[in-house]
Amino acid sequence: MARFKTLLYAKDRQNPRIARITFNRPEKYNAITDQTPGEIRRAVELANADDAVHVIVLQGKGDAFCAGYDIGLFGAADGEHPCKQEKTPWDPMRDYAAMKGYTDDFMSLWRSYKPVIARVQKYAIAGGSDIALCCDQIVMDDSARIGYMPTRVWGCPTTAWWVYRLGIERAKRMLLTGDLIDARTAEAWGLVSAAVPLADLDSTVDALAGRMASVPKAQLMMQKLMINQAFENMGLANTQMIATLFDGITRHNPEGMWFRRHAQLHGFKDAVRWRDSGQAIPEGDEARAIVAEIDARLAGKSRSKRG
Repeated sequence: MARFKTLLYAKDRQNPRIARITFNRPEKYNAITDQTPGEIRRAVELANADDAVHVIVLQGKGDAFCAGYDIGLFGAADGEHPCKQEKTPWDPMRDYAAMKGYTDDFMSLWRSYKPVIARVQKYAIAGGSDIALCCDQIVMDDSARIGYMPTRVWGCPTTAWWVYRLGIERAKRMLLTGDLIDARTAEAWGLVSAAVPLADLDSTVDALAGRMASVPKAQLMMQKLMINQAFENMGLANTQMIATLFDGITRHNPEGMWFRRHAQLHGFKDAVRWRDSGQAIPEGDEARAIVAEIDARLAGKSRSKRG
């Protein structure tokens, strides 16, 4: 059995036709690290290589499904992330290669020959919504929320699923505001399969997984491939290429650099509070001036520590 650092993989004890991939950072609401995307892909590959498995359930340990990328690691940390390149001129293709790798890892859920059901409690937000929307079915706790808040600053959803799943009007409603919606709204909009009380979440997911698991693997594979092909014919790969490039731009333009520096200086919770509050976000020359000021303050702190 493969060993993972950010998730668990096991076959269901009651029904060995069901494999379960479980995010295992409950103390961080299962936030994504740089290891998580590759581990998702490897776990999906394990399930697909197992002839006994018919269906995969993707779930989160603890209170939440997935609260997106760990901003404490990616945003507020002093060290460099491979995608940031803040100390050298930004190379869009290096950035694209790194982020497209993450996107392709998430898309292993979409490419999986075995159908994948996302079991969502509390949060499937930011990068966590990317992951959930790569799945074939989403069942949510009716008090849970889903959305991509970083469209307000410092992000663009690289999987680009919102427009394909919601259509133009509601996709723009979500991505031009960065708002979250509750599970009942997501169900009414057709974004998720079902929204049920938390007490019924396991039984609902298990019933759906069991129903699918009774179908021969070849039948499941053919139906999924046929439906997926329709979306791919609509230009999904091209849309993801543009979205991934734009995501890199959002992290290196003046507004993105402001968000990053604010998180470094004041903490990611304060940066997220500002981002989501509706308060105007500094942009252009104003953002550049703030970044320059914060860079000077951070450099001063660094010199003091060395001294």
